[in-house]
Amino acid sequence: MNEIGRISQLIVPVGGYTFAFNLDVIVMTWIVIGVLLFFGFMATRHRNIVPGPIQVMGEIIVSQFYVLTRDALGDKLAKTYAPLVCALFMFLLMSNWIGVLPHLFEPTTDLNTPLSLGLMGFVLAHYAGIRAKGFKKYMKAYFEPVFFMMPLNIIGELAKVISISFRLFGNIMGGSIIIMVVSYLTYSVLLPPFLYAFFGFFIGTIQAFVFTMLTIVYIAVQVE
Repeated sequence: MNEIGRISQLIVPVGGYTFAFNLDVIVMTWIVIGVLLFFGFMATRHRNIVPGPIQVMGEIIVSQFYVLTRDALGDKLAKTYAPLVCALFMFLLMSNWIGVLPHLFEPTTDLNTPLSLGLMGFVLAHYAGIRAKGFKKYMKAYFEPVFFMMPLNIIGELAKVISISFRLFGNIMGGSIIIMVVSYLTYSVLLPPFLYAFFGFFIGTIQAFVFTMLTIVYIAVQVE
């Protein structure tokens, strides 16, 4: 978290344009993915009727988010979207937790990460809406209750992406800044360990859950 403001970039020129990639965020993201793949491997390595602790943890996460998705979308759509919802929550949870480890930071402190996940949820929600209602009925919803409300309805849908993305980014980045400031003021002795636990585990878990549930709600609204 103390590395806020320092960015290692990979500059790639393509056809007269320059693309900048944040190497730190890419590395942290792949670390998160690696941890989740290892967890999944360990949870399914020796599946038994009497499960071990890692298998129990995996089964609880999967079953709980399947139930949440089923309650919002129904049995049929839950089978399609529950795996994605569960993976989204676990990725966000680990991304928010990883910052409590020394020399590591949360990928979600870079706006590109929550914004890309918000765009993913936006595309999935509207794709699900078109499949469930048909394109004609889907487009008709933008002209309700009266036809001239269409621009406002479109802005409202786009605002959901901004809202869900900046909420996650603001809370995680804000927590990182608070910890950094307090660490310097107290010489990293007094409050920082408690702040790491509060912002890393508690706030990180809440924000991962809120982001995931809002994604489910957006999909549910489109398929109604």
